[in-house]
Amino acid sequence: MYSSSSNRKEHVRITTKPQPGFLERLSETSGGMFVGLMTFLLSFYLIFMNEGRALKTATLLAEGLSLVVSPESIHSVAPENEGKLVHIIGALRTSKLLSDPNYGVHLPAVKLRRHVEMYQWVETEESREHTEDGQVKTETRYSYNTEWRSEIINSRNFDREIGHKNPSAMAVESFTATAPFVQIGRFFLSAGLIDKIDNFKPLSLSKLEDPHVDIVRRGDYFYHSENPKYPEVGDLRISFSYAGLSGDDPDLGPAHVVTVIARQRGDQLVPYSTKSGDSLLLLHHGDFSAEEVFHREQKSNSLKTWGLRAAGWVAMFTGLNLMTRILYTLVDWFPVFRDLVNIGLKAFAFCMATSLTLLTVAAGWLFYRPLWALVIGCLALVPIIIARTRVPAKKLE
Repeated sequence: MYSSSSNRKEHVRITTKPQPGFLERLSETSGGMFVGLMTFLLSFYLIFMNEGRALKTATLLAEGLSLVVSPESIHSVAPENEGKLVHIIGALRTSKLLSDPNYGVHLPAVKLRRHVEMYQWVETEESREHTEDGQVKTETRYSYNTEWRSEIINSRNFDREIGHKNPSAMAVESFTATAPFVQIGRFFLSAGLIDKIDNFKPLSLSKLEDPHVDIVRRGDYFYHSENPKYPEVGDLRISFSYAGLSGDDPDLGPAHVVTVIARQRGDQLVPYSTKSGDSLLLLHHGDFSAEEVFHREQKSNSLKTWGLRAAGWVAMFTGLNLMTRILYTLVDWFPVFRDLVNIGLKAFAFCMATSLTLLTVAAGWLFYRPLWALVIGCLALVPIIIARTRVPAKKLE
């Protein structure tokens, strides 16, 4: 079946295969057990390493906060702060303009990004399975639409390439230009700090002219197209963005202000090596006190820690589900019993994943904070105790 409307086309492909037998389902489940085992083991590594990272980062930030000093002025280099961890606030300044002469773009900034998109065919598919006369029928609907995309879409992988062919390359490529030297007052930022300046803002092209006769400006885009309103597959559009405005600009606004925590080495701001051997190098967009910067970093560390803990728990729960799936397959011929087994396996996976996650967290804390590790270890036993206390009640029923 095939239908189309304007620039959207679609067709449906139906495939059939015999309904899998018991041995085939058992074989598939066995393969899932191996994947589940790998996922289960990986979850331990993820959770344990995350705890070590979290405690290490917290210790690093606590040490940094106790050592940081704030110079009286950023317009002079204080010799007494040589080698110390310093807290610097100021506007960014670069030595020269960044530009893209092909499009007549010039501006004072730390970074200038050219973003290129091509008008291309995009394939989406939706599948639906149902059983009919002992056969498993899969109905897959393929839809084709034209969109602006920044990556090349290989139309050779489409279910139907005829009529939906994309170019294999773009005539213009995206790129990011970076200023070689960036300063705050008298201090030069190291490459690591420059990399952290990534708050890109779109650049308005309203005051720029069309750079060439075959390039048309519409809004904040340059189009390589005969008619930007009705583009064709293969047409390009280019936009620009910038990060870290240098100096005040009547059109773009005031210079970008950042807060830096780094080691002073002469007139350079470089990574600071802590007692633990880790490096401390922070940059925040805006004007913040040293206490605010470290508080924000601690909050970020906490959010990351809990996020990875949750990811580890999900991985462990998924792994346990896959490993115990074979029990469900063995009884799937009996609907009522099958549903009860499924509920029991889910409850088992939930309790085990929760307990093992807490125990792994406790193991990660054992070396650094033994008392907290003991508390978490006791909490880890709660789900198991609850599960065991409910067993006699079920037997009585």
